Amino acid sequence: MSKCSIGLMGLAVMGQNLVLNMEDHGFSVAVFNRTTSKVDEFCASPQAKGRNIVGCHSLKELVENLERPRKVMLMIQSKDPVPAPEVALYPKNAAVDAVIEELIPLLEPGDVIIDGGNTHYRDTDRRTRYVESKGLLYIGTGVSGGEEGARLGPSLMPGGSPEAWPLVKEIFQAISAKVGPNHDIPCCEWVGPRGAGHYVKMVHNGIEYGDMQLICEAYWLLKNVLGLNNDELYNVFAQWNKGNLDSYLIEITRDIFSVKDEKTGGFLVDFILDTAGAKGTGKWMSQLALDLGAPSTLVTEAVYARALSAQKKARVDAAKVLAGPAQLPPFEGCKEEFIESVRKALYASKICSYAQGYVQMQMAAAADGWDLNYGQIALLWRGGCIIRAVFLQRIKEAFDKNPALGNLLLDDYFCSEVTQAQAAWRNVVKTAVERGVPVPAISGALAYYDGYRSATLPANLLQAQRDYFGAHTFRRIDEPEDQAFHAEWIQLRKKPE
Repeated sequence: MSKCSIGLMGLAVMGQNLVLNMEDHGFSVAVFNRTTSKVDEFCASPQAKGRNIVGCHSLKELVENLERPRKVMLMIQSKDPVPAPEVALYPKNAAVDAVIEELIPLLEPGDVIIDGGNTHYRDTDRRTRYVESKGLLYIGTGVSGGEEGARLGPSLMPGGSPEAWPLVKEIFQAISAKVGPNHDIPCCEWVGPRGAGHYVKMVHNGIEYGDMQLICEAYWLLKNVLGLNNDELYNVFAQWNKGNLDSYLIEITRDIFSVKDEKTGGFLVDFILDTAGAKGTGKWMSQLALDLGAPSTLVTEAVYARALSAQKKARVDAAKVLAGPAQLPPFEGCKEEFIESVRKALYASKICSYAQGYVQMQMAAAADGWDLNYGQIALLWRGGCIIRAVFLQRIKEAFDKNPALGNLLLDDYFCSEVTQAQAAWRNVVKTAVERGVPVPAISGALAYYDGYRSATLPANLLQAQRDYFGAHTFRRIDEPEDQAFHAEWIQLRKKPE
């Protein structure tokens, strides 16, 4: 009996769909799950029965069924990352780490272990180093697109041991989403060493948080300022999806406004409790942005918005006590003009969100020694993933023109778009503030834009405060930047009368 092309452990829905996708493209797959009954159920299911899929009841059996060099992909839910390098390399409560320890004695030099979970890049970094020290190769790959993407073509962002890439490239690029005029450009390419692939996936998810929050704020403005009903909202988002906002998230938002609730006959979206969940990758990006000093304000605002939404009882209680602005008359302007202003504000804010994500990737690459291809990363996100959008081609073009581009806002196209949107953007934020409609992401994006375009900021006063109470020193505008100064503020101050 011939050996299988690849093995996969973890037969939740994502794992099952990846297996079927691989088999669709001519690759035989050995599968294993800790709960072995799930292996038998899957192999006997209508979608898997009769295919080149081999069910295994142990890791040893899985490995024995693989052609050399062996490739074992893990689709295991990861736990929180190890917080510091001095802790034990492989704490026994880490599921992925435990499986790696089981696999190492079963494999031979040159074999590949692949982690396809939503893993913190620091874990992938240390696992790559550890597995390589055992003579094996390691890949940590971002997999985006959810269950549908896994089945029909995900966006894949692999990183880890560079020597492993040629061994999995054919499989990964075959099963990935395809874009381009001929639908032949795979949304999968090597990202970089060690944890680079999972870092890029994390930034993808952080941008996704920002995109979703921005869309929700646009919806809330149209609903609460203009009073649009769900049929009207459907039409607005359908129109937006034909222009520069054309994207998966705008498309599904359009669709959501059309779905009726079987229980009540009303629109389902109106019966969903306004508390949002999260799996943690947005929080990771925000935390790592703080570590780097990267101003990724959009993802942070989006994380905080979800956190505030979860405080439902507190908000209901506060609504009975805290007053908003004085009641204003119904909106009296041109509805079509305001809808267009919201569209422009949404697009400008989206540009700022991606600009922040790319700056954070650039700072992380500098800190970790990765050589990332930023235009190529945009192509990885063109299909298969949640943030797929026509807009991403513009990012590819921007980095093709200038691989050293420091911020997307400085590219001619994006600079022009934000400049043209600026008056509408400011009017939308002004209207939201006047009417008490919370738009933390849209207003935060505008604040970032204004801060980034400002040659001077009030940080001179802030640094003076730090030097006053903590002798933290400051630099002067009329002296070399590498010289630090300290003032005796108490002695020099004007004495209060």
